[in-house]
Amino acid sequence: MADNFNFELVSPERLLLSEMVTEVVIPATDGEMTVMANHAPTMTTIKPGIVSVRFANGSKQDYVVFGGFADILPTGCTLLAESAVIVQDLSKDELTLRIEAAKREIEDAVHHEHKSRLEHYIMELTHLQGVIDQD
Repeated sequence: MADNFNFELVSPERLLLSEMVTEVVIPATDGEMTVMANHAPTMTTIKPGIVSVRFANGSKQDYVVFGGFADILPTGCTLLAESAVIVQDLSKDELTLRIEAAKREIEDAVHHEHKSRLEHYIMELTHLQGVIDQD
């Protein structure tokens, strides 16, 4: 049986979750990452994607995050999300609106680096849209 650790999911609007969990799968920028108790200290950026949380009681809940970063310690993990919501509460329209807003921002972007980041963000949101549509 896996050890428990404290996980907090925080967005600018509110604290979404603060619970004892056995594992959390996060969409780190460099690839999906599973966090468990006694994990090596790590700090990583988060891309838009699904955060899967396995609670100490065995139940599971998925959240959608739109970027941010995670601070991982052996005793816990805090994910500070730019925006986050329970998967079931996310509407297809919201994702479509975020994609359209990013496309409009690309049109006004002056620097190549900014355009490149926006294109990557749109790609991540489009992928997320496909994952959520499958569920």
